[in-house]
Amino acid sequence: MPTFESNGHVYEVDEDGFLQDPAIWNEAVAQDFMGTEGVTELTENHWKVIRYLREYYAQYGIAPMIRKLCKETGFKLNEIYVMFPSGPAKGACKLAGLPKPTGCV
Repeated sequence: MPTFESNGHVYEVDEDGFLQDPAIWNEAVAQDFMGTEGVTELTENHWKVIRYLREYYAQYGIAPMIRKLCKETGFKLNEIYVMFPSGPAKGACKLAGLPKPTGCV
C-alpha cells in the first residue's frame, strides 16, 4: 500500500493519495496534506468547507454533490476553486480526509 509522509507523519493512502482510513483524520492531517493540493494556508473559509465535508460524510457515507456543498457553505464554485486549486473533489475532499469521490462532487 502506498504511503505519504509529511512533518514526520506517515499515512497510508490510495493510488491517488487519498487517506485510506478517514477515522485517523485530524486538523494536523489536513495541514500535512495541504501542500499536495496547492493550498499554502488553511483559513477559516477552508475549515468551513472541510468541516462541512466531514459532517456530510459522517452522516451519509459519501461526499456531497458540488451544488449542495456550495449552497450549504455559501461559497460559489469559483471561490471553492480559489481555496482548493485542484477542486472540491480532489483537493477539498483529500484535505478533509475523505475517500476519493466516485461521482460528481
